This record gives sequence, C-alpha cells and structure tokens, in this order.
Amino acid sequence: MNVDSDLSQRPVTIAMLTFRRPTDLVAAIPAVLQQIPAAAPNIRLLVIDNDPAGSASEAVIGISDPRVQYVHEPRAGIAAARNRALDQCNSQELLIFIDDDERPVGRWLESLLATQQRFGAAAVVGAVVSEYDVEPDEWIKAGRFFDRRRLPTGTTVDVAATNNLLLDLSRVAALGLRFDERFGQSGGSDTLFTRQLAASGAQLVWCDDAVVIDRVPASRLTRRWVLQRAFRSGNSWTRTSVVLADGRLGRLGVRLTSVGIGVLRLAGGGARYLAGMVCRSLGLRVRGLRTIARGGGMVAGATGYVFSEYKRRPSATRPANSPA
Repeated sequence: MNVDSDLSQRPVTIAMLTFRRPTDLVAAIPAVLQQIPAAAPNIRLLVIDNDPAGSASEAVIGISDPRVQYVHEPRAGIAAARNRALDQCNSQELLIFIDDDERPVGRWLESLLATQQRFGAAAVVGAVVSEYDVEPDEWIKAGRFFDRRRLPTGTTVDVAATNNLLLDLSRVAALGLRFDERFGQSGGSDTLFTRQLAASGAQLVWCDDAVVIDRVPASRLTRRWVLQRAFRSGNSWTRTSVVLADGRLGRLGVRLTSVGIGVLRLAGGGARYLAGMVCRSLGLRVRGLRTIARGGGMVAGATGYVFSEYKRRPSATRPANSPA
C-alpha cells in the first residue's frame, strides 16, 4: 500500500452492512478482500447482518477467510447496524463503510487511506458510480437520477452517505457521535451523523480515486422508486436540520424555513415540468417531478411527518429499497 508506515500499522475495519442479500454478499466479499494486501494483518472485513433471522451467516461462513468476521445485529434499522460497527471497533481504528451491493474497483482502499493520511481528515468520502442490472427506460435516462457527484480529491464536503465512507474513530469518539436510531427506518442517520461531524469543525474530504460500483437493480429503475426516494430525501433533510438546530426557537425557525424552501421547490418543479411540456423535453418534465417530490418531502418533514422508506417487510427476500 502506498501509505506511510505509521498509518499502515493503524487498525482498519471495513464494515459491510447487509439485510437479506446473500447473493450480493457472495460477490461483494471477495471483491473487498482483493483490496486487502496479504501482508496487512491489521485490516479486517466485518460483515454486520441486520436480519433478525441471521440469514447472512451461511454465506459469510462459506467464504472461510480469517480476514472476514461475522456479527449479528438483530435490532431493526440500519442505524443500529451502523452503531454496531462503531461498537466493534476501538477509538484508534479507521472504519470504512461500504454497501453489500457495491464493488470496489482500482485502488479503492489504498486511495481512501492515502487521502486520510494526506489531509488528516476526520472522514474521507469516496465516489460511487452506478451501473444498471437492466437497461433503464427513457424516463429514467432522461432524468439522470443515478448520476452521482464527482469532485476533485481534497474537496471539503459537509455531508455524506455511508456507502463509501472512511471515518477516523479517534475523532468520532472524541465528539461522542453515534448514529441516531430514530432514523433507522426512515433513512438519514448517515446524513445527520456526517452533518454533525462537519458542524463540529472536523474536516470531511472527497477522494475521487476511491471508486465503488453501485449495482442498481431493476426494482429501483421505476418512476415510483425515484419519486419516493426524492420525497424521502427531502423529508430526511428537514428532519436532520431540525435535530441540528439549537433550542425551541431554532427548531421552529428551521421548520418555517424548510416549509418556505419546500414550497419554492414545489413551484419550481411545477414550472420546470410545464416548460418541459411546452418544449417537449422529457428531461425537464421528469426532473421537474423529482423536484416536486423533494419539495413535498421537505414540507412534510417540517410538520413532523416521518416517511419510513426502510420499514421492514417480513416476507421480502431482498427489499427493493433496502439500504444495505
């Protein structure tokens, strides 16, 4: 690994959270293990099974690799699984989150570690590139809904997801940060966590060389899923903003501001949709609908409404919108 010896000796845990996706695990675990040098005993892969039935155990045990550890977290919600990852590490470790439906490519691990060392960052955010299981229809293509942000390495950011994220746990422990389990079924606990980290003055930097491929299943390539995700995103943003606000008046101010911004998004999205109708632009129409959905989610969040996108479905084997 192209990092200094002092960092390479620091313990590193790669946490892969999973919920009823054994087929994905069989592909994801070897892909991550390929990133770990043979002469790196201080780096491990921790698979955290968030299914109460422990359905991932057989797939993980079948890998039969000493670098892989299986942990069962039966408490419902991805926030509980994320906190279990924190609990399985000590404050001197570097913790890297990756999803079970993602595949790291290139020098993913090396790039994350080198960037953390270079900037001394509390968190390093890697790039996510979407690839489709099936060819999306024109509605999805026109909206470019799965195009992810790309930034120059070293760019400071103030919010991130845990789908490709390195955390310096010495900084996290000093701040006493945890993932808020009130967001376990709704999503947004990673948004709140990283916003709290940034608000503390800690540095979050982008690493554009640390790339993972996100496999987008056919179940997500639908109008309903896209608009539902936009609504949830707006809903979670308002709710996390309320949590971050100081005092009762501060929270009231955030709610009122969110209503105002949400209404503007509703109006702006409607205008974009109408412009798309006039110009016969499918892209304008579909992006207008997404803006409307996000604005509606923001307004709903300001009223206290919680949209539980990740509510458990006991009979499902792979929920279409499972976070992990």
